[in-house]
This record gives sequence, C-alpha cells and structure tokens, in this order.
Amino acid sequence: MVCVILVGLPFVREPAAKDDRLVAPDELEQRRLTLAEERDRALGALKELEFDHRTGKVSDADYRALVGPLRRRAAETLKALDLRAEHAAEKRVRTRG
Repeated sequence: MVCVILVGLPFVREPAAKDDRLVAPDELEQRRLTLAEERDRALGALKELEFDHRTGKVSDADYRALVGPLRRRAAETLKALDLRAEHAAEKRVRTRG
C-alpha cells in the first residue's frame, strides 16, 4: 500500500509552473495569427460552400459566382503566411551566420 502511494504521488500532485505569466504576442506574431485565422475562415467557407453545392442547397450558378472569390481569399492568405514563414527563416539564417 505504501508503495502505491509513493509511486502515485507525483501523478496526484499539482505541478509547479516555473513561470505562469502569459506574454502578449509581438506585432509580427499578431499579424501571423490574424492571417492564420483569415485562412481558416476562408477554407471553412469553401468547405461549407462545396458541401452545400453537393447537397443541392446552392445552385451551379451561385456556386460558380461564390467559389472564385473564396479561393482567391484562401490563396492570398496562404501566400502571405508562406512569405512570412520564408522571411522568418531567412532572418534566422542571417542571425546565425
């Protein structure tokens, strides 16, 4: 019984955090988060539009009118996120060498 208590004690205790303060994201990280949210919204809207079209809730004409702008919006945010990631990687390489 004592062995069970000794072995289980670390799993029962609340872990002590070294530092529980939250750091606000800087301007670049905030922009990345905004772009990621926009990407998620655009991709979600595309998914919903395609589902509605397949189930007959959206006509072919309406689908064609709506899908282009949604795809452009998703592509723009994906491209912006890729450019930011590429820029960040280049910056890391420059600071190392």
